[in-house]
Amino acid sequence: MGYEVDFLAVGDGERSGDAIALRFGDLYGDRSRQTVVVIDGGFHDSGEKLAEHIVKYYKTDLVDIAVSTHPDADHVGGLAIIMDKLNVVSLWMHLPWKHANNIEGMFCNGKIMTASNIRAELRESLESVRTLDTKAREKGIAVIEPFVGVVETTKSLYVLGPTKDFYETMLPGFLATAGSRADGFMQRVAEKAKDFVTKVAEDWRYETLDDSGETSAENDSSVILLLLCEGHAVLFTADAGIPALTEVVGRLDSVGFDYSSLELLQMPHHGSKRNVGPALLDRILGPKLAEDTHLRSAYASCSVGGSPKHPSKKAVNAFRRRGTPVYVTQGRNIWHHRNAPARADYGSISPLPFYNEVEE
Repeated sequence: MGYEVDFLAVGDGERSGDAIALRFGDLYGDRSRQTVVVIDGGFHDSGEKLAEHIVKYYKTDLVDIAVSTHPDADHVGGLAIIMDKLNVVSLWMHLPWKHANNIEGMFCNGKIMTASNIRAELRESLESVRTLDTKAREKGIAVIEPFVGVVETTKSLYVLGPTKDFYETMLPGFLATAGSRADGFMQRVAEKAKDFVTKVAEDWRYETLDDSGETSAENDSSVILLLLCEGHAVLFTADAGIPALTEVVGRLDSVGFDYSSLELLQMPHHGSKRNVGPALLDRILGPKLAEDTHLRSAYASCSVGGSPKHPSKKAVNAFRRRGTPVYVTQGRNIWHHRNAPARADYGSISPLPFYNEVEE
């Protein structure tokens, strides 16, 4: 049994996004002995490339599971194209209107009601989710809400987060007022400007990443997935932040998960410094190492112009200190595989370096 994971290049300028294809099973055998999964579809124009990639490299137009991890445009946008271009069996996606009356009331004839306290980008994202749900049902695609306990039929792909209760605690945060988010936007602009003028030194022992990072409620509602393949594991984190990932780690600890089996980890939120901290990384990756040891890999989907936010240099350093080199898309597709057919048009790539100077 083998697996292969493809992170496709998504975004331009500072806009990063996720479009991931995954195949596991007997990759040298018949299609009936394989499972094909799409995890997010990037922006709308990413869907076409993702569909073409699956047909070319996986030799099929059948997708067993399409996953919408959370309702952000850089993740959900291309999934409608996947459903149009390929034959999708099931769609794993949260349906927020089923979990909170104040969100259900936002819908009128399938459209999000215009309200002063609903952010424009949230309205657009929720409309995309509603459209996906409608399209899936019209096509006879099963819609499954991916909460903890949902597992793919071969029991290789598991939903580790969120629980239904955790998701429902996140929903009120979706409805943050436009004013509060505008204030947050101005804060981020100020921090971005500071990134260009204020740098701090790091070395292998001195770490400036801390545990205070915060992310949005939408991001913390992300679906977190674990692939288990004959003793090897891959963890998909989407845009989850420290609270969501801490819950998942506690869940893994409770069943005695062997973290040494983790071969590939998706850096959450395109490598943002706000989504991870030393305490969390110590639990997942182990303590800091005295030398550059390669124990596993981390992948992140980052646009060419995403730096210094996507990825954060201090986050990259934090992963590398813990034996995990970081590989990023930045305009190219990247491929991780085990017991998979060779690809003549793919070659080796280099990880990001360790940075002696990082953003403050």
